[in-house]
Amino acid sequence: MTSQPGPAASGARKSLRPAKPRWRETLGLLARNPTAAISAVLLVGIILVALFDEALAPAGPNDIDVGARLQPPSGEHLFGTDDLGRDIFSRVILGAAVSLRVGLLAVGIALVIGSVIGLLAGYYGRWVDDVLMRFMDMLFAFPAVLLAIAVLAVRGPGSGNTALAIGIVYIPIFARVTRASVLGVREEVYVRASRSVGASDFRILTRHVLPNAAPPIIVQASISLAFAVLAEAALSFLGLGTQPPNPSWGLMLAEGRGYLDLAWWLAFFPGMAIFLTVLCFNLLGDGLRDVLDPKQRTLMGSAGGENP
Repeated sequence: MTSQPGPAASGARKSLRPAKPRWRETLGLLARNPTAAISAVLLVGIILVALFDEALAPAGPNDIDVGARLQPPSGEHLFGTDDLGRDIFSRVILGAAVSLRVGLLAVGIALVIGSVIGLLAGYYGRWVDDVLMRFMDMLFAFPAVLLAIAVLAVRGPGSGNTALAIGIVYIPIFARVTRASVLGVREEVYVRASRSVGASDFRILTRHVLPNAAPPIIVQASISLAFAVLAEAALSFLGLGTQPPNPSWGLMLAEGRGYLDLAWWLAFFPGMAIFLTVLCFNLLGDGLRDVLDPKQRTLMGSAGGENP
């Protein structure tokens, strides 16, 4: 007669199971959040549209058909045509690559420079913290739009300069977020242990401090992408960003504002593209904030755990 394993043995077997990699656990928790999951799927779709824009667009961005000027949405032109007879559907698709490229480049610039400044300020403290953060405070004191316009006034309009201007605006935000996160982990046991065995500051920052300080930075990057897309649209709307004849959602809004009574579709469809993209980035950021927060992560993991 065989004996059944007791609870202690069952618990021991469970504890011997290999733990899921952290990234797989994060994706699993994110998938349980319907809003974040749907937003992530929509964002993947928008990114794929931007990557394969030329293959998906039925016409070129500046293909003119004078005989089809200001045509409403139809089977031939899904989003209608503009005052030059250009297909709005094609221009919205092709404009996705411009808007997302500017947003990603701007956030990339701010993320790299701001995170390095925040790491150094938070880890070393004292005069390093004072000098770096006072400089960030000076940048942060300027109104965001005014600072971006000032950069573009010096550098000139264009997509690349727009990305640089938006990136400079967001550097102080990433520096502050990174510094605050580093202050919370720089005195942890594993950091002090690394110092005690003579590990270099570079190794401590890259192997211990940055990975554990990363969650708030990731959330900030997602939210900043939403505002970067919105800022690119605003600057292009003002004529300081992407220049014609290149397609840009903000530029299309500017071109359609004079036809709101006559041809509503000129501004409606690029406006909806901006709205959907910004909303998805914001909702994904909220989902990442919940998943990457240790307390929320534990609660979500307990709620979704298997019953014994």
